[in-house]
Amino acid sequence: MYSMTEKQWWSGRVDHATDPAYFRFHQAIQLKDIASRKRDNDLKGSIALIGFSSDEGVRRNKGRVGAAKAPYEIRSVLANLAYHLEKLSIFDVGNVSCIHQQLEESQEELGKYMHYLLQAQSTPIILGGGHETLYGHYLGARQYVNQTTKLGIINIDAHFDLRNDFLPTSGTMFKQILEQDKYAGYLCLGIQKWGNTQALFQEAAQYQSNYILAEDVANDSQTIKLIDDFTKQHDYIIFTLCMDAVEATAAPGVSAPSPLGLEPKIVRDLIRYIVAKPNLLSMDISEVNPVVDENNKTVKLAAYFIADAMQSMQNRKNML
Repeated sequence: MYSMTEKQWWSGRVDHATDPAYFRFHQAIQLKDIASRKRDNDLKGSIALIGFSSDEGVRRNKGRVGAAKAPYEIRSVLANLAYHLEKLSIFDVGNVSCIHQQLEESQEELGKYMHYLLQAQSTPIILGGGHETLYGHYLGARQYVNQTTKLGIINIDAHFDLRNDFLPTSGTMFKQILEQDKYAGYLCLGIQKWGNTQALFQEAAQYQSNYILAEDVANDSQTIKLIDDFTKQHDYIIFTLCMDAVEATAAPGVSAPSPLGLEPKIVRDLIRYIVAKPNLLSMDISEVNPVVDENNKTVKLAAYFIADAMQSMQNRKNML
């Protein structure tokens, strides 16, 4: 179900009412209703934030629910960050919510709005939601490009999400995609050996998935080369960040915390590098769970990651 974002989520400190040099995000974000999905020239060249309020996939995956609240909580933190993106137009275009446990329908709806935003030549950033967010993200991107276009998916995650379950969950998306789409490719950065069974490593090999273990991500040259090679092998890429890839001391508010996860600065550097790629279509950030967070740590970190991503997108636009 689609709904427009309420202004209350974009409020905060005002140091100056009219001088952009003093602005925070809440003074620069524009709210837009896209329910009709009519042609809108205002979106061209913009960044569009869209929420996916769902943790049904997490529930089905026997995880800790609460991620459905994340899109709103991330906005409330992002609202008060200092604004340094004066060369960008940024819209909040609302939310798609999963109601009555109808995950598949809500993923399809998210896909339709993603397709609309991409057609409008906007760069969407999805605020998840459980990692089931990624499947709706993919549906929109695949609909936007033709069916034989090589579409690469870069995932920063502790888990492969290649599970074989009876129903779609927050752990099945990549298996769903790779089984049905021979033109899709998969690169995962940050895999935890103790968080994935041998069977899942075998699944990754079967689908010719590329990955780097969390302990090896800090090897900059190896990681960068893999990202570069993967990006060049695909016509377009989409990017998804699962916050459980981050070490639990910095990101405790997730369904499955990672004691030996990636350092936030490493994740930030990866985000900056990936979203600067000229063939990037869109990104999502998933698995933030405000219900189990500690002092809003994970929500704040997610907001900072999004701000950094937008900064890199601005730099990319300046270079094109």
